[in-house]
Amino acid sequence: MKILLILTIPFFLFATPFKVATYNVENLFDAVHDGTEYEEYIPGRHNWDERTAEIKLNHTAEVICDLDADLVGLQEVENSRVFEHLQKRLKKVGCGYRYAAITQKRGAPIQVALLSRFPIKRKRELQVNYSPRVRNILEVEVEIEGNSLLLFVNHWKSKSRRGVESKRVAAAKRLQKRISLLPYNQEYLILGDLNSNYNADLTLKKRLDDTSGIRGINHILKTTLNQKPVEKVQIGKAGKGVHYNPWLELPFKERWSHKFYGHKSTLDHILLPSVMFDGKGVDYVNHSFKVFKPGYLFTPKGYIAHWEYKHGKHTGRGYSDHLPVYALFDTIPYRPSAEKKKETIQGNIEYFYTSDTLSQPVKLENAVVLLKRGRYAVVKQTPKGRGIFLFGCVNGLKEGYSYDLLVEDISVYKGLKEITELIVLKERGKTDLKEYYATLATERQNEVLRGLTGIYRNRKFYVDGRKIPIFFKNRNITPPNGSKLKIDYAHLGYYKKLQLVIYRKKDFEIMEK
Repeated sequence: MKILLILTIPFFLFATPFKVATYNVENLFDAVHDGTEYEEYIPGRHNWDERTAEIKLNHTAEVICDLDADLVGLQEVENSRVFEHLQKRLKKVGCGYRYAAITQKRGAPIQVALLSRFPIKRKRELQVNYSPRVRNILEVEVEIEGNSLLLFVNHWKSKSRRGVESKRVAAAKRLQKRISLLPYNQEYLILGDLNSNYNADLTLKKRLDDTSGIRGINHILKTTLNQKPVEKVQIGKAGKGVHYNPWLELPFKERWSHKFYGHKSTLDHILLPSVMFDGKGVDYVNHSFKVFKPGYLFTPKGYIAHWEYKHGKHTGRGYSDHLPVYALFDTIPYRPSAEKKKETIQGNIEYFYTSDTLSQPVKLENAVVLLKRGRYAVVKQTPKGRGIFLFGCVNGLKEGYSYDLLVEDISVYKGLKEITELIVLKERGKTDLKEYYATLATERQNEVLRGLTGIYRNRKFYVDGRKIPIFFKNRNITPPNGSKLKIDYAHLGYYKKLQLVIYRKKDFEIMEK
């Protein structure tokens, strides 16, 4: 007995935190025709064959091996056959997992799965019944140093292809119903691609809101209470079914694991209940939530190196359109730390010209959209106040309307001050823009000018006895050299120095050549 005691003491004294991760592998299919595949993964078409499937398998194994998590929830695995191939590949390269589980939903083209280095005691599937092809939720119980830990691996409906919010609410309700039946002290984690931003209550597009503002992640899983995100200082005393979302620990610029046409999102989650903070059994390791982003998961231009399907064919390049996220857990009690709460501040556009970064979100009231062209816009709060450029964050805004905005990120590009991330809080209505336009005499960036007449010559615009650089956003609309132009709308932008920016052909007229 003494010998056994001596041998077991070091294991418990020197136990290290374990890592839990979730990773959407982006369509890990095999080359066997089952009849449930997505069209582009039918063997023999689109360059999808055994060779391409092997490349995809190897790339997936590479990421999982480097991630080196003890528990990995996976989404978009075709079936148990390709899942077994993945396990064998991982074992072959020295990154094996002794235990594993996968859902078996008939008719679903993809499943969710779990790889585990801890013994699996049991598994079950939670059915979400709004569609026969929808993924089940995988529930797995593992044993960690004598402690029972439940993992719920999810893959909720995406926001594409009629992906209204009620479908994600249905999954959240099924999960929350199961949680309500658990013993009060049962430890568990919610993992997976929930296809929801952590702040879906503020960011979901109106066309997808068929639930009168109710969000699966925020309101059903209760990551939001009283219209505010659940903070760590609250979660320890929160009731059953309330969850903390560790995305809140990361600086705003780092809050993303997926990027679609430049738009960053937090679709992948590890949600934590109060039992992960109670100092008993398994607890969360404070500030350990991270995005796994080694260099090879990005293209030279900085985009996520997704699995490439180009011109109707698989090229055999890339990994996934998602980055894995992970967090650490331990049998050592949770250690709280002094948390500096980042309150939203009331601000104005002038404030953004005093700093190149934001330490906290800024609320702008009554921001008027003077100009909107595609992905770009210019807004002002008052006729005589400063304007600012919006880059890539103009969805839902209409020219001539005013809004309350929550600005979350700003940047400077070649001297041009711009807002790059924002949330529309409220539409205030239509505004008369006449007083908001400026003249060349203003000589400050991010103004909108109207009614300029002059000569275009050698990338300069000659007007009222002065010349100013001019840039046509689309080269195909550049007028012939020497043309006399009447400009209806121009943005007074900045690229190393002040310049006029013309966004579309309708914004000017060639009077003479």
